[in-house]
Amino acid sequence: MGAVSSEELTHPFSSLSPEKVLSVVDGLNLKPDARIFALNSYENRVYQVGLTDGSSRIIKFYRPGRWSEAQILEEHKFCAELIKLDIPVAAPLNLGPDETLARVDEFYVAVFNKFSGRAPELDDETNLSIMGRFVGRIHAVGAQSSFSERHEFTLERLGVKSREFLLSNDFLPLELMRAYESLSKDVICKVGKIFEENAPIDVLRIHGDCHFGNVLWNEGIPHFVDFDDSVTGPAIQDLWMMLSGSRNEQQHQLSKIIKGYNEFYDFNLSELPLIEGMRTLRLMNYSAWLARRWDDPAFPRTFQWFNTESYWSRHILDLREQFALLDEPSLEVRI
Repeated sequence: MGAVSSEELTHPFSSLSPEKVLSVVDGLNLKPDARIFALNSYENRVYQVGLTDGSSRIIKFYRPGRWSEAQILEEHKFCAELIKLDIPVAAPLNLGPDETLARVDEFYVAVFNKFSGRAPELDDETNLSIMGRFVGRIHAVGAQSSFSERHEFTLERLGVKSREFLLSNDFLPLELMRAYESLSKDVICKVGKIFEENAPIDVLRIHGDCHFGNVLWNEGIPHFVDFDDSVTGPAIQDLWMMLSGSRNEQQHQLSKIIKGYNEFYDFNLSELPLIEGMRTLRLMNYSAWLARRWDDPAFPRTFQWFNTESYWSRHILDLREQFALLDEPSLEVRI
C-alpha cells in the first residue's frame, strides 16, 4: 500500500473511516451492524449501512461548505412534497420530529431508504413515455411553489463562472490556453444569444441532474434519486439528458417523452431551442467541477484522465463541435 498523502489526511472526508460512519449511524439511533459499503459518490460521501434487523439504510454525508442548511432543507422539502403524492423519489427519512438533517462535526448528514433497480432501457418507446409521465408529475409539483435558497440554472453560474475558474487557476496547458480562452468566450456569447432570443423562459423547481445514473428502474417504474443538484430552471433541463443518437432518433425519443409528460404537465415547445445550449453549459461546468474538486484525493485517484494535455485537447474539440451545433435548427417533436 502506498503512502498516504497530506491531502488525504487533511481533507474533511478523510475522517470518514468505517468506524466513524458506524458511530454516526449509531448516534442516529439506527442500530448498525458491521455491514458498510461505500457507494459511487464523489461530490458527497454516501454509504450503504446494514442494520441489526437485517435491513439497510443509505447514509449521505454532504460535502462541507457546498450547501447551507437552508439549501439542503429546501431539497428535502421538495422531495417530501413528491412523496406525499406517491411519486417514487428517494426522500430523506425523519431523524426526529420534522427533522431530516443532522449535524455531526463539520458534516450535514441525511438518511434514506435503500432503493434497488437498474438503469432504464430507453430504446423501448413505452419506457420513454413512462419517464415523461413521471418527470411531468415531478414538475407539476415543482411548479406549485418556488425555491428561495437554492441555485438557479443560469449561463453566468454554469458557463461564465466555469470559464473564469479554469482560466484563473492554471489548469489548462499554456499551449492550449489561448485557444480555450477565445473559443469559450465565443461559445458563451452564442449560448447567451440563444437564451435571449427565446426569453422569457419559464422556470420551476426541477431535479436538475436527471441522467440515467440518477434513475433506478424497478418493475416498470422509475425511481428518482439524488436531488442534490435540484435548482430553479427550465423544464427541458430534466428531459434532454434522456436523448441519444442521431437527430432523427432524438426527435423521435423526445416526442415520446413529451407525449407522456403532457399527461401531467404542459411542456412549452418554445424551450426546444435551449437544448444544445444546455448541453454546452453542462460540458463546461463538468470540467470546472472536476477542477474545483481536484484537492479532494478521491478525484485524482478516480479521474486520472483529467487535467492532461489530451483531456484539454479533447475538451476544446468538443466545444468546437458544440459551437457548430448551436447554429443547427432546434429539434422538432410531433405530439
